[in-house]
Amino acid sequence: MLRALDYKKLRRKVNISSKGWNIIKEKHPLKTLIGQDRALQALEFGIGNKSRGFNIYVSGYPGSGKRAAINHFLAEKAKSEICPGDWCYVNNFKEAYCPKKLGLEKGGALVFKNEIAKLIEEAQIALLKAFDSKEYANKRQDIFDEFQEKEVGLFQDIYEKASANNFAISRTPIEINVVPIDDAGDPISDKSFLKLSKKKQDKIIEKRDMLLMEFNALLRQNRELDKERKEAVIQLENDVALYAIESLLEELKGKYKKNHDVIEYLEDVKNDIIENLGEFIKVSNHKNRITSSPMHQFLEYEINIITDNSDTNGAPIMMELNPTYNNLFGKVEQESDMGTLLTNFTLIRGGALHRANGGYLIIPLRELLMNYFAWDGLKRALQNNEIVIEDASERFGFLSTKSLKPDPIPLNAKIILLGSPRLYYLLYNWDEDFKELFKVKAEFDVSMDYSASNAKDFASVIFKIQNENNLLPLDHKAISHLIEQSCRIAKDQNKISIRFGELSDILHEANYYAQLKSHDQITSDEIAKAIEAKYYRSNLIQEKIIEMIEHNTLMIDLEGSKIGQINGISVLDLGDFMFGHPNKITVNVASGRSGLIDIERESKLGGRLHTKGVLILSGYLGEKYGQNKMISLFASLVFEQSYSEIEGDSASSTELYAILSSLSQLPIKQSIAVSGSVNQKGEIQPVGAINEKIEGFFEVCRHRGFNGEQGVMIPKGNLDHLMLKNEVVKAVEEGKFHVWAISSIDEGIELLTGVPAGKKLKRGSFSKNSVHYLVDQRIEALNKTLLKKTNKKNKKTF
Repeated sequence: MLRALDYKKLRRKVNISSKGWNIIKEKHPLKTLIGQDRALQALEFGIGNKSRGFNIYVSGYPGSGKRAAINHFLAEKAKSEICPGDWCYVNNFKEAYCPKKLGLEKGGALVFKNEIAKLIEEAQIALLKAFDSKEYANKRQDIFDEFQEKEVGLFQDIYEKASANNFAISRTPIEINVVPIDDAGDPISDKSFLKLSKKKQDKIIEKRDMLLMEFNALLRQNRELDKERKEAVIQLENDVALYAIESLLEELKGKYKKNHDVIEYLEDVKNDIIENLGEFIKVSNHKNRITSSPMHQFLEYEINIITDNSDTNGAPIMMELNPTYNNLFGKVEQESDMGTLLTNFTLIRGGALHRANGGYLIIPLRELLMNYFAWDGLKRALQNNEIVIEDASERFGFLSTKSLKPDPIPLNAKIILLGSPRLYYLLYNWDEDFKELFKVKAEFDVSMDYSASNAKDFASVIFKIQNENNLLPLDHKAISHLIEQSCRIAKDQNKISIRFGELSDILHEANYYAQLKSHDQITSDEIAKAIEAKYYRSNLIQEKIIEMIEHNTLMIDLEGSKIGQINGISVLDLGDFMFGHPNKITVNVASGRSGLIDIERESKLGGRLHTKGVLILSGYLGEKYGQNKMISLFASLVFEQSYSEIEGDSASSTELYAILSSLSQLPIKQSIAVSGSVNQKGEIQPVGAINEKIEGFFEVCRHRGFNGEQGVMIPKGNLDHLMLKNEVVKAVEEGKFHVWAISSIDEGIELLTGVPAGKKLKRGSFSKNSVHYLVDQRIEALNKTLLKKTNKKNKKTF
């Protein structure tokens, strides 16, 4: 008879001594990628490879700690890298709608901003001083005097000629008057003019017209002189202004002589001041100029800083948790003025790509894909190696209003996407750009091998979590219990889970219970209470199912033996909680040709995997009993009181036991629940959620009351996956509950019926009175019954 498992095999026991725990706390090395050698190698390659397209996709399931690990890993790498320079936008004096970019060394943007502000302030002072100077006034007066002399000389001859011909010329703002005068120099009145002869009148008019024509010609020459005077004054003002500010610019030009963009901008600033000198002087002369900021008065000379790395050490690391289009690429803001939206280059705002430029940008992929335009925009930026700030609607040509188009800023950042394996494969297969832009995959595992070294590394991370969150210290038994729990989370005795998010939640809850009791440290009892409390908060549905079993609403037998009836175990996954509960499986057999009928499949309540498992049973029966005869039977198989879809093949061995029991007419022990899939050769294969299945049946038995015979039969391949609750282990130790591990159907049927399975003999039969012998005999009997029915029917027909 197959022996039940020893309780020591049901759970890994970890024992870290007090001394060993103290040593770990003293050293507590920084373990950022514990158990992630594969991911570490990929990250180092991706970060070290500066070639185009070698961005990184970090793949892993939630709770694997990939986000925190990446941050810590990059922080170490970034320290040794060169910090990038700063970027800013300045006014484009030739085309205001296309602001220019300026690249400066680290911390240089803020310095340059202050230098330009100081330059404008000093330029105001210098220009006001220059234009208030006596020297400027004298030179300006000299120009006016010179042109005044030219103007006098220009009109002197015409005035003399007019006087010699008895005419007087007068100018007003609206007209020119040329009037005849008498010998006394007085104008001839109209009455006197009319008394003159016609010939004299015509002669006077002719002379007047000639003088007027000559005077108009001189006026045209005078306007040219006036224009020359104005140009001379402007040239003087420009020369004075240039002299005043040129010396201020020399120092800046010398400092930035290697930066051609800055030199060009300084020239543009100088030329703009000269070209708009009048307005510049006017604003500078404003009565509030002393109390107002110079750059507020002269917005066109403002420096708009996009990235400032003055406080950054090494390469910048940015994580954008809300990767909208604007958050990634920046935007151009607008201000309302009298109901009108206005903008200028000072309202340009940078995005995460600007701040991460020259370093690393971490983006959760799911959030990126959920934001319109963000994914396409990121791909375009990586393909073109530049960051373009534009309104998203402009990409579709929907926006008709004129907006700014800032210079694109060169992009030199390593993009790291965080996402699930499923999203990786979807993008890899359906987005042709993805595989070209993200050539490095760093895959995070959720567990690592159990070893003394890894256990110490695990403990050091727990100590780090404790310190970072100001939790109470753990004693050595608490850390041992936590490592045991991590093995349970990993569902393997030989693995340690590195889902530190889940473990951190347990630590925080245990810390809460320790503080309630005014303890100075977290003990194993608090860890156990935290684990149990989380279980209790989520197991209401499980308790309702157990209550239904107790009241016989769900009919589950836990004692005695029955033919064609067995207890299987189903698993219900609620998302935050998973538990197992028993299902009654029954089989009825009769003569017929229909074969094995799965009622779940016929009623469309069986999933594809469940259907596959049932079809495998037909293959087993054919290989075992149909080598020398036909198998003619009708067998109906059903999960009793099951009203939802059943999926998976983990009950296929259970179903086969029920079929063998019904055929052999041997009763099966109802105190044993069974889980395990079977192949066509009768080998028992491992299944998932084995701990939940055992514990689910254990809870039902505990509420009904133990009889010493109850237990669960599992595949031998699941032995390493056993990490059962302490109460289950204790019950096994006390003989109240049992767990059997089997590798074949023969082992299982012997345990369930108490009858040897039997060996196949040379003639094709089986050992007498064995299970297989009885099954084989029953199939022979069913075949004969069917043959008689067929012959009888044929005779009636004939």
